[in-house]
Amino acid sequence: MTDKVFDNNQVNIAGEILGELTFSHDVFGEGFYMMEISVGRLSESNDVIPVMVSERLIDVKKNYTGMYAVISGQFRSYNRHEETRNRLVLSVFAREIEIVEELEDGVRPNYIFLDGYVCKPPIYRKTPLGREIADVLLAVNRPYGKSDYIPCICWGRNARFAEGFFVGGHIQVWGRIQSREYQKKIGENEFEKRVAYEVSVSKLEYLQEAE
Repeated sequence: MTDKVFDNNQVNIAGEILGELTFSHDVFGEGFYMMEISVGRLSESNDVIPVMVSERLIDVKKNYTGMYAVISGQFRSYNRHEETRNRLVLSVFAREIEIVEELEDGVRPNYIFLDGYVCKPPIYRKTPLGREIADVLLAVNRPYGKSDYIPCICWGRNARFAEGFFVGGHIQVWGRIQSREYQKKIGENEFEKRVAYEVSVSKLEYLQEAE
């Protein structure tokens, strides 16, 4: 049962480690730390992806800045309470990690597969240049009754396809994790730079509607 649930949320990323690890929290005496990984795109820009790693997987006291990490795990979410609202926080949860001096050819640098359920009506729109986009929020089950809520963005014909999805519909998506900077208004004339994380969908399948 547990292995089957892990199959519905699979991530492989590889990239350069930016900065030292920072403590996040501990669970039953096991410490978890955050690191940031810079993952290259084909366009020569980079996505900076947060990764949560257990102290049982690597020596968290070492400084790995400038080295490379090859990670497999899951894309997870949790709600962080901020003043009057909850904010969805996303990161890669590392199940396996290898620290290397350089990446070998053939390493898959940014891959994700999700199998889940549509939990909000998709939002379809067009950019000023006419590019079609659809935003889909996917609920992916985890063991013990938990779920991860993963924002996904579809393009072109995938966006037109996703526009017709219903809440509760069962879908599978393949793609990559991307980071995107935006300005959050926090006062009358005050803005704060934030980073959003989402899945850029390259392929998707609609399996069934909710019963």
